[in-house]
Amino acid sequence: MASLLDRKLLVLTGKGGVGKTTVSAALGLLAANRGLRTIVVEVGAQQRLPELFGAAKQDAGRELELRKNLWSISIDPDRALLEWLQALGGRVSGRVLASSGTFQYFGGYDLVILDAPATGHALGMLHSPQTFGAIARVGPIASQTQRVRELLSDPARTSYLAIAQPTEMAVTETLELQDGLQQKLDRTLHAVVLNGTLPRRFSAAELLQIDRLKVSSPVMHSAALAAHAVHDRARSQHNQLARLRRRRFEVLPVPFIFTAELDLTAIELIAGHLSKRI
Repeated sequence: MASLLDRKLLVLTGKGGVGKTTVSAALGLLAANRGLRTIVVEVGAQQRLPELFGAAKQDAGRELELRKNLWSISIDPDRALLEWLQALGGRVSGRVLASSGTFQYFGGYDLVILDAPATGHALGMLHSPQTFGAIARVGPIASQTQRVRELLSDPARTSYLAIAQPTEMAVTETLELQDGLQQKLDRTLHAVVLNGTLPRRFSAAELLQIDRLKVSSPVMHSAALAAHAVHDRARSQHNQLARLRRRRFEVLPVPFIFTAELDLTAIELIAGHLSKRI
């Protein structure tokens, strides 16, 4: 994992709601703290990063400096698609397309972190350069799509990370993402970030001791039930972690952050945790 931040592009995707933007922000902080000029690209109109860093939102396609060595930008995929279609229809010149901000995210940065859409949409987006390349076989569009395809298929420059929570459904979608990457891009996942994992707090012997206390009072009975619930949830999560490791994935567990909301302090805690593994 030591070489992960040496890539030019990190693509993060996974099931919706598993914390892709949180992990993107944490990786961006980690890279920036290591002196890499880093930009986190949010796809869509949410623009959560400016809010996390206490900055005003920008128009789509405009870069925003969040702190030293760290920028964010939000892109509108519909606008990007329209630019492609207009270019293919001859209404926008290749020179204009080449200078469009939509396609300039890789210049001037050491690392681009793409906070991609959820799994299915992300695979479609990543496969689109091949589709456009098949349509436009010559000219500036063909050249542009070829460069993008080469970047996405080059393991030395691009890595793919799945973000998942330790649930059966999210892990199953991660396995499907792996299959989709292989089919569409002939690539595999570099790692799986397992977000929100709980530690195993009790051994079997400790649970037996807790059970003996249940009869002492109603409060202890409730406490024992809570302890078992936490233990069972953690065990289920670690079963999902083992499921991924049986498929020989590199798994990066991120602990559950016990805060009312995931603010910048929580993001920094996650970045600090990931720094021990990356």
